[in-house]
Amino acid sequence: MATVQDLQRRIKSVTSTRKITRALELVAAAKLRRAQVRIEAMRPYADTMSDLVSGVGRAASSVRSLPLLQQRESVETVLIVPLTGDRGLAGAFNGQVIRRSFNLEKALLDEGKTVRFVPVGKKGRSTLTFRGRDASDAFVGFSDGPTYADAQAIAHRVAQLYTDQEVDRVVLVYNTFVSALTQSVTDVDILPISPDVLETDEQEARDDAMRGDFIFEPEPEEILVRLLPVYLETLIYRALLESAASFQGAQMTAMRNASKNAGELIDSVTLQMNRARQAAITQEILEVVGGAEALN
Repeated sequence: MATVQDLQRRIKSVTSTRKITRALELVAAAKLRRAQVRIEAMRPYADTMSDLVSGVGRAASSVRSLPLLQQRESVETVLIVPLTGDRGLAGAFNGQVIRRSFNLEKALLDEGKTVRFVPVGKKGRSTLTFRGRDASDAFVGFSDGPTYADAQAIAHRVAQLYTDQEVDRVVLVYNTFVSALTQSVTDVDILPISPDVLETDEQEARDDAMRGDFIFEPEPEEILVRLLPVYLETLIYRALLESAASFQGAQMTAMRNASKNAGELIDSVTLQMNRARQAAITQEILEVVGGAEALN
């Protein structure tokens, strides 16, 4: 049975841990607010970029020669890009992205395809290395506060692998931010860029007709050559921001639960300590009474 001193040491230890979890919760909450502001500021830019690519695509006579739009006749090698965090203490945030990536890998291997990885985040890199996968193309050190330059570096690497025909398809796996309590793991194909981006619906066709003909300089095909890499960078940057906000939300929730559990544990151990102290006092009283009776 634990002594009063042992229980006191345990209470002190758990109290110190609770201070740390509360501090991490407050830090995550502050970072989450900033991450939400960045996502809200990014959305109009991303929507405008999609409209711009779509509008230029409608004016282009042919887009088959554009490398990022070329569909492979046979998909042999698939590149998976999991977006994880550089740190832990965030509940299932990292685990669910890695789990989805490995499930995708298993399904692709069952189809006879080759799978490669370009992990983003230290947790993804370390897990892939531990599992024996090649993670030499990893991008780390910016998962908490990604910049557009980070998205450009990732986009340049995956586009290079695709245009050099080292891979035939690129899949991005990341956590979509729903709320501080909810993060939804998502996998989306980013290369080749879907032809749906350039399709025209009836409303867009009517709008184009009302606006009249535009004169493009240079030709729409040349503009698309420059726009599509930027469109890819925008997709990745938006996913990085979603992932960063999801990480802060997951960490805030995990640390709040940890603080709550620490408080419950302190209460439980305090009750045990009081019972142990009471038992010790009772035992001392019995010993005194027993000694007095022996003297009489």
